[in-house]
Amino acid sequence: MSDEVADGFVRLRLDVSYDGRDFSGWAKQASGRRTVQGEIEDALRTVTRSARTYDLTVAGRTDAGVHARGQVAHVDLPAEVWGEHREKLLKRLAGRLPKDVRVWSAAEAPSGFNARFSAIWRRYAYRVTDHPSGVDPLLRGHVLWHDWPLDVDAMNEAAERLLGEHDFAAYCKRREGATTIRTLQELSLVRGDDGIVTATVRADAFCHNMVRSLIGALLFVGDGHRTADWPGKVLAAGVRDSAVHVVRPHGLTLEEVGYPADELLAARNKEARNKRTLPGAGCC
Repeated sequence: MSDEVADGFVRLRLDVSYDGRDFSGWAKQASGRRTVQGEIEDALRTVTRSARTYDLTVAGRTDAGVHARGQVAHVDLPAEVWGEHREKLLKRLAGRLPKDVRVWSAAEAPSGFNARFSAIWRRYAYRVTDHPSGVDPLLRGHVLWHDWPLDVDAMNEAAERLLGEHDFAAYCKRREGATTIRTLQELSLVRGDDGIVTATVRADAFCHNMVRSLIGALLFVGDGHRTADWPGKVLAAGVRDSAVHVVRPHGLTLEEVGYPADELLAARNKEARNKRTLPGAGCC
């Protein structure tokens, strides 16, 4: 699949953050609901005084209510449009965009860069508190309240058994034609001085609902309803388990997206488009 930038266009990398509370996710919807992609594309069209909309490609499509601190997208602009607006583009976008979404940088991307397919990992954080009084009102839009005491050591023990390359079908909402094989590179939990438990989840990619399902399983271990080996058994079974709850989206934030060195971008772009199979899996 070709990903060449059309003649006369320039590819830009955009670094973006947003509070997902009032968005129906990242991706534009035919229903006209408010989305992050829609807001940025509308603002970009307005500030560049363009007759057409320039489509964004994003590193990871976040669901409704999910936040982002380190989202990455790319857009191809005509070279003359970029040349005319490059010096004041960020300031003009800041004046046009609503307060719950920001574009922090817009720069020419290196050759072979694709925000989605060139990425080698995405890192999310999920924040939860088990304080008996609930969540600090100032943090209520970013922290989940779990009304049972949590054993973080037990949760980390369970998390270790999920690391590596697996078929995460048991933790994903299936999509036609899409693989659920992923490499979970990090899954760890730390309780801060404020009592908030932050789960760090990093993988080469995520399938739909994967992070929130993993956290749902670990919470059941942390509050004593399940043993530390249960999430691993669910993974091995390979089917959705009704006991695994998809936790609410507002505790989840996309923190960072990782990319290889510039000279490796094109190769990664090509590799990521190949449909994955587990080692030893047959073709039929």
